[in-house]
Amino acid sequence: MATGQMTVTGIGAVTGYGWGTSRLWDGLRSGKSAATLVPGYGRDHDETVWLARVPPGGDAADGASRSARAMRAAAREAITDARARGWTPGRRVGLLHAVVLPEAEEWRQFYLGDGGRRRVRDYLALMPSTPVSMLMQEYDFHGPAMNVSAMCASGNAGLLTAKMWLDADVVDDVVFLATDLSLTPENVDHFVRLGVGVVDTEPLDACRPFQEGSRGFAVGEAAVGFVLTRRATDSYLTVLGGAMTHDAHHLTSVDPALTHVVDCVHEALRHAGVHADQIRYVNAHGPGTQQCDTAEIAVLEDVFAGQPAIYSVKPLAGHCQGAAAAVEVAATALGYHHGVIPAPPTVAPGHRRLLDGATPITGGITLKTSLGMGGHNSAVVLAPPDHH
Repeated sequence: MATGQMTVTGIGAVTGYGWGTSRLWDGLRSGKSAATLVPGYGRDHDETVWLARVPPGGDAADGASRSARAMRAAAREAITDARARGWTPGRRVGLLHAVVLPEAEEWRQFYLGDGGRRRVRDYLALMPSTPVSMLMQEYDFHGPAMNVSAMCASGNAGLLTAKMWLDADVVDDVVFLATDLSLTPENVDHFVRLGVGVVDTEPLDACRPFQEGSRGFAVGEAAVGFVLTRRATDSYLTVLGGAMTHDAHHLTSVDPALTHVVDCVHEALRHAGVHADQIRYVNAHGPGTQQCDTAEIAVLEDVFAGQPAIYSVKPLAGHCQGAAAAVEVAATALGYHHGVIPAPPTVAPGHRRLLDGATPITGGITLKTSLGMGGHNSAVVLAPPDHH
């Protein structure tokens, strides 16, 4: 049984839809992909491809890179939002930052453009500790501050780490951020060569989670911020609990036995103190690849007897890599707030429990699964803010 309930009381977001949580919600609610045609990609950097890339913006004072500016903007929006909802920072505010490929563009420039030499101050901006430290200084926070990384499951990993901090009374509140603005031409090319990234057509045509004809995912970027607390506020979401396991099987493939994926879901339910028949929705990892679709449908059928409705927002926001799970948790939180699940429209025959487009929601518990490349399995159990 979980030690206590953690709520999301502030949200900030920078995504392919633009800067701000309202842009994310309006984009998801529209049922249209965030991806646009972007030139300068491909193996020879001469192709125009579909990417859900974060557009220019932000405050130059927050850093030279798109990544630093997006991370600070998402954090600032989440903190401002939380304060407007009644949150007052406690004495011990911790900071968790989920990253997988931090400052990819700046490291590329450091080696290819700067010849490996920079002013010391500019070099320090490349370190993953720097944006964390700068944010702690901005808000005069003095709790623990660290980065977490679990590939595409990093968002779930950060939420679970934050809950452990709160359960252990290490902090009073946590600001949790997930940032991944790593779409350099080389990174995109390698996802395409792996056979999972699809950039040659509009995402809703190619990325069809749990539907016939799906080819993979559109590659995306995002920075997302949450303020997490146990104290009474006007919250978006309650995080009841969750779990992580590891396949220890292959660098890119899910173990076909699914033993540890299923164990992860059972353990998440146990930790959250809920039964399988209480899960109403599955907000899936859903990248549109055959092996992930197969794994998550098996969980839906074997653990939940095919009862919950299932959806994935990756056809809309793109696969935002290290920030993917955080974007998808934000979609659930905003869905509870607005009374609508922002599921994408279906474009082909699919699973009988797959939601087709925006769907009214009046409550119910959601399971959020994320499967990170290399064998990272994760699941968090999410409920409306009034859940007891």
